Amino acid sequence: MTATTATALRLTGIQKTFGATRALRGVSLEIAPGEVHALIGENGAGKSTLMKVLSGAHTADTGTMELGGQPYAPAGPHDARLKGVSMIYQELNLALHLSAQENILLGTESAHAGWIDRKTSRDRARTALAQLGHEGLDLDRPAGAFTIAEQQVIEIARALLLKPQVLIMDEPTSSLTQADTEKLFATILRLRAQGVSVIYISHFLEECRRIADRFTVLKDGETVGTGAMKDATLDHLVTLMTGREVKDLYPRSVHAPGEIVLEVKAAASAPRLRRASLQVRAGEIFGLAGLIGAGRTDLLRTVFALDELESGAVCVVGAPLGRSTPRARWAQGIGFLSENRKEEGLMLSQSIADNLTLTKQQTFGRLGWISGRRQRQTAQHWVDELRVKCQDASQLVGQLSGGNQQKVALARLLEHPARIFLLDEPTRGIDVGSKAQIYQLIGELAAAGKAVVVISSYLPELLGLCDTVGVMCRGELAAIRPRAQWTEAEIMRVATGSS
Repeated sequence: MTATTATALRLTGIQKTFGATRALRGVSLEIAPGEVHALIGENGAGKSTLMKVLSGAHTADTGTMELGGQPYAPAGPHDARLKGVSMIYQELNLALHLSAQENILLGTESAHAGWIDRKTSRDRARTALAQLGHEGLDLDRPAGAFTIAEQQVIEIARALLLKPQVLIMDEPTSSLTQADTEKLFATILRLRAQGVSVIYISHFLEECRRIADRFTVLKDGETVGTGAMKDATLDHLVTLMTGREVKDLYPRSVHAPGEIVLEVKAAASAPRLRRASLQVRAGEIFGLAGLIGAGRTDLLRTVFALDELESGAVCVVGAPLGRSTPRARWAQGIGFLSENRKEEGLMLSQSIADNLTLTKQQTFGRLGWISGRRQRQTAQHWVDELRVKCQDASQLVGQLSGGNQQKVALARLLEHPARIFLLDEPTRGIDVGSKAQIYQLIGELAAAGKAVVVISSYLPELLGLCDTVGVMCRGELAAIRPRAQWTEAEIMRVATGSS
């Protein structure tokens, strides 16, 4: 950026510590009006902390900020929004008991003479959703009744409501399908044309290269690279992020599907799962694709007995037929990784060790007493194995970055150990280096004869990782084929009902 270029935002020497942890070590950043700036780095590199300082959630220990050439020091997130800086957090931040409309308008409702103008408020909420291509979303439905992807749409609409000068997007497409990602990109381009600056945080480097004008890479709380995105290659960005080359993102381990270990027969569960039948074999990686609300998550939740099976059957080899429970599924060797680690997957107020050993605590003690030492030793093994960035296994899970939390949730299934893995968006919020590691782990599970079912909204991930891919459309499992018979375009045709 030249000295004569107008600066919408300038951060200089930002430092932030949490106890003995130095999260930010003098980070500086400049963004021009109407610029899309990709902020890239591994989990724990300091990206989210830096953006929380910018959005008023944290106060920097040292350093200065300028917005539009004027000193900027927000008193809190609401003050930051009013001053023109809105943030969409990686971990959704909705009032789940309130309606979609109430969440979108929260704190900014239209009013006249002390009374809320309901018609104007509703029109504003509908307009914000229309920008994202979701004008048909039910505004009166409680936010907690929507899927994670739909909740993310609501969160983005709320951020757009006040027409911010700077919009921060922290992993905005992590739960969006390809079609919804395209709508989001179109919105970003419209905002850029209007002079809005967008800070785009994503572990999908292909997305960053496509949508961003410039980039900054953070590593261990410091800036290690910045420049024009058009001049950067994926290999260069990965090397800056990790300090090493990641040559094979989708390693293919040698494995051959064996006998059927899981069979689903015409399963249905209200309100979204209408009918799904599939067979999964030992040593097979089975992928599930589909649009938001197509029933992918509902299918896995029904298999794991979290949702009621209204008709059809779920058959686990070696287990009795009939009504089941999540506890019984664990006992049968089925492990479930929820897409919603914040609400369902983890106990954020408990330690890594407690979370990681939750399903087999009886093996770490006797007579109702648990050996904390043995528990921590076991947890530390997985912390080291998956390179979880933390102080030690005693640290609270809620203090970790989102990606490191995901690693802990996955490690619990590995420690249990499960023989059938149901993984709903397993790499959501995880950096590219850790993704390659998790892909390798999944391949090793298949090579060891485990069955793995993977939901992913990122089609290259499914095509690069899986042996078989099934596509859901409007609550039905519409097609199942070997990976080699699918392309991204064909998956989208089936998912949208066009094929």
